[in-house]
Amino acid sequence: MAWSSLLANRMRSALTMLGVIIGIGAVISMVTIGRGAQQQTEAQLKSLGSNLIFVQSGVATGRGPVSPGAGSATTLIWDDARAIAESCGAVVAVAPNLSQRSQVVLAERNTNTTILGSTPDYVVVRDFLPLTGRFFNTAELDQSARVAVLGQTVVDSLGLTAASAPNSMIRIRGETFTVIGTLEFKGSTGFRDQDDQVLIPLTTMASRIVGVNTTAGVSVDSIAVSARSAESMADAEYQITNLLRLRHRIVPPLVDDFSIRNQADLVNASNAVANVFTGLLGGSAAISLLVGGIGIMNIMLVSVTERTREIGIRRAIGARCSDILRQFLIESTVLSLVGGVLGVLLGVLASLAINAAFGWSSGIALDAVGWSLAFCLVIGVFFGAYPANKAAQLDPITALRSD
Repeated sequence: MAWSSLLANRMRSALTMLGVIIGIGAVISMVTIGRGAQQQTEAQLKSLGSNLIFVQSGVATGRGPVSPGAGSATTLIWDDARAIAESCGAVVAVAPNLSQRSQVVLAERNTNTTILGSTPDYVVVRDFLPLTGRFFNTAELDQSARVAVLGQTVVDSLGLTAASAPNSMIRIRGETFTVIGTLEFKGSTGFRDQDDQVLIPLTTMASRIVGVNTTAGVSVDSIAVSARSAESMADAEYQITNLLRLRHRIVPPLVDDFSIRNQADLVNASNAVANVFTGLLGGSAAISLLVGGIGIMNIMLVSVTERTREIGIRRAIGARCSDILRQFLIESTVLSLVGGVLGVLLGVLASLAINAAFGWSSGIALDAVGWSLAFCLVIGVFFGAYPANKAAQLDPITALRSD
C-alpha cells in the first residue's frame, strides 16, 4: 500500500527523492576527490626519493619578534655531508644542496628558475635520473666545471626539447654553462615544481653563482640523505643527529642549529591535511542529505493532510494505530532508500568520471557508499517518524468528517 501510494504521485515522489539523490552523489564524489588528491600527494612525495631524510640549516637569530624560519642560517657545510656519508652506517647516500633562484638565458629566451648545486650522488638520493645526456661526474665536481643539467620545465621555457638540449650553451649570472643532459619528468610537490630547476656542480655553485665559501668550508642550505631501508630511517636520523651535535659542539642547554625531517613525516603531515580536506568536502555534501530529509518530512506531512479521510476509513474498518504508523513510516523509508540507491549510482558514475579526468586510481569510496545508505535509512525513519505518528494519532471520527 505504501508503494502504491508513492507511485500514485510519481512526480512528487521523484522531486522529494531528488534532495537525497544529490546529497548521496555529492558525498561519494567528494570523498573520492579527497582520497584521490591524497593518493596523488603521497605519490608525489614518494617521487622525491627512497627513504629520504632532510637535514635543514638552522634559524637565523634576529632582533625582531618574527623568526625567519628554518634554513635562514648557514649552519651546515659540505664537510657535514661528507661526515654523514662516512660515519653513519644506516646511510647509503648523501647529497648536499645549495640553491638560489636566478635568470637562465638561452639566445633570445630566458626564464627565472632555481639553480641547485649538488653532487653526483643527487641522482641516487633523489631517484632523479637523466632523460637525455648525462649527469655531471666527480671530476667535473672537483674542477668546478661549468656544466648544467636541465629540468623539463626549464627545457620547455627555453624553447628546447629533451633531444636538442644537450650541448646547448646557457648563461647564468654572466657565466656560460654547457648543457650536458636533461632530467626525467617528476611533476610538482605542493607548490614546488621539481622540474623547474637547473642542476650544476656544488663547487661551481659556491664559487661562481652564490659565493658562499666560509673558513669552515662550503656552506649548504640542506643535506638530503637516503637511508638503507625504511626500517633503518630511525637509526639513520639518530646517527645524523648525534654526529652533527658533535661536529657543531652542541651540548645542553644549547639547542640544535639544524633540523631533521624524514619522508614519513612529510607523508603523515600531507595525509592529515588531506583527511581534513576530505572531511570538509564530505561534511559539506552531507548537509544536502539533511536538506533532503527535511524535504521528506515536509512531503509526508502534506501527504497526511491530503489523506486524512483515507486514514479515517482505514481506522473505521479496523486498522490499528500501529498499522497507520507503519504505513507512513514505510513510505518515508522507501523514499529515502530509493533516493539513496539512485544517489549511489550517481556518485559512482561521478567518481569514475573524476578518476578518468584526473588520471587517479583511487577507485570508488565503498565505505562512503555504505555509510551513505545507512544514513539514508536513518533519515527515512527519523524524518518520517513525526508525520507517521501524526497520522496514527488522528481521531477516526474527525478524519471521516474531513473533505
